[in-house]
Amino acid sequence: MPDTAILDIDGTLVDTNYQHALAWFRAFGRYDVWLPLWRIHRHIGMGGDQLVAALAGDEAEQRHGDALRDAWVEEFDPFIDEVRPFDGATELLDELGGRGFTVVLASSGKPQHVEHFLDLIDGWSRCRAWTTSEDVEATKPALDLLQVALDKVGGGSGVAVGDSTWDFLAAGRAGMPGVAVRTGGFSPEELREAGAAHVFDSLTELIAGLDRTPLRAPP
Repeated sequence: MPDTAILDIDGTLVDTNYQHALAWFRAFGRYDVWLPLWRIHRHIGMGGDQLVAALAGDEAEQRHGDALRDAWVEEFDPFIDEVRPFDGATELLDELGGRGFTVVLASSGKPQHVEHFLDLIDGWSRCRAWTTSEDVEATKPALDLLQVALDKVGGGSGVAVGDSTWDFLAAGRAGMPGVAVRTGGFSPEELREAGAAHVFDSLTELIAGLDRTPLRAPP
């Protein structure tokens, strides 16, 4: 049985994916790189260290990578007060903790953003630990964040909970089963193809279906 529930926060527990997409759209626009919003959305959940090259190519990363990431922060910050937790976010954390799982958040977000999201879900008391972009050199879909999250709490084995295909590509590389919610806008087929073993439409549906997943209550 796994002992650790490793949850993504951006787009999984708090509703941020479309704000991130618009912030990246505006950041790229500062450098006259105009990308369709739908393409940007398909990459939300991938860490910023990898997103620039994935969307705009290696030359854009080499010329503007760090500046684009700084611009993204500047564009995202005005949205921060509009971010809301999804229904069931705190209840899910409480339920997992009540089942005996160690709860840790695996986020590639900036520390100040993660701290704000922790406030929204009272994660300070509900989660044993969390990660930020400062904890690893390579973010999702690399496995590093999941492994660091597990190591932070001394976990033996983890289950990854997320909303994007990038979460489950990372989980597969880390050898962890994946449980998906569709809060990021990805289809069930895409999430399963990326490696999610279970897909739920919402956090409340996930709570009701936990016993069908590796996060089921222990005997």
